[in-house]
Amino acid sequence: MKLYHTRKGLLLESEEAYYLLEQDWDGLLNTENLFAALVAICESTAPIENYREILEKDVLPPVKSQEIWASGVTYFNSKMERQKESEKAGGGIFYEMVYHAERPELFFKSTPQRAIGSGQKVRIRKDSTWDVPEPELTLVINNNAQIVGYTIGNDMSSRSIEGENPLYLTQAKVYDGSAAVGPCVLVTAEPFSLERAISLTIFRKGATVFHESILLSQMKRTPEDLVSYLYRECSFPLGCLLMTGTGIIPSTDFTLQSQDEIHIHIEGIGTLINEVA
Repeated sequence: MKLYHTRKGLLLESEEAYYLLEQDWDGLLNTENLFAALVAICESTAPIENYREILEKDVLPPVKSQEIWASGVTYFNSKMERQKESEKAGGGIFYEMVYHAERPELFFKSTPQRAIGSGQKVRIRKDSTWDVPEPELTLVINNNAQIVGYTIGNDMSSRSIEGENPLYLTQAKVYDGSAAVGPCVLVTAEPFSLERAISLTIFRKGATVFHESILLSQMKRTPEDLVSYLYRECSFPLGCLLMTGTGIIPSTDFTLQSQDEIHIHIEGIGTLINEVA
């Protein structure tokens, strides 16, 4: 079932759709056994009709008080591209090392106030010359380090800045309009199958200028492993979101432009759509 954060309140889409008017986003995400709780709500709540317009116009990013974190170099493709972009700066070896290391690369990505939802505009830095989206399966985690749902993330990245020096990673990754998540949280009774593809399509003036997909199962690290490291010395009283890394990276001759439209799709979750400001 899919949980949406909208301007009119929480909306649950299962076989039918339901408004969760008495539920608070932060409280609901941290409910014990979220899937069972949502099933119970469906059984005791009257369904609604004509909700599609709401999902087209009024969807917010699926966060309220949750920080957004991200993982790096979790796919072989990412390792190779990061090595290439940082080779001249002498930092390529570090991406090789972290790909094989026991400890993953984790970094803070966004406050909830900076998060961008589906249908809203992402940004590229004015001081960057090479910018790409990074499509990522994103974990929704409660305050007890349990994965309670799944969404889609776009970890916007300034490759020219990170390639100049790996120590500039936070400037390349963390800025206004750099973290898009949505359109919903998929809540399942069982862990989400990674034998599914994530795809990235970029449109420019109506034409497709980039399209690629990869199986989520090509991720080197498991979602549970990433969560365990994130929660080792960090507490999240209201939970958090964790992007799990990308295996799709456009070639070196591609960079985003204003008004490009980015579509990231994962079967079973939906499509995160953002225009570049």
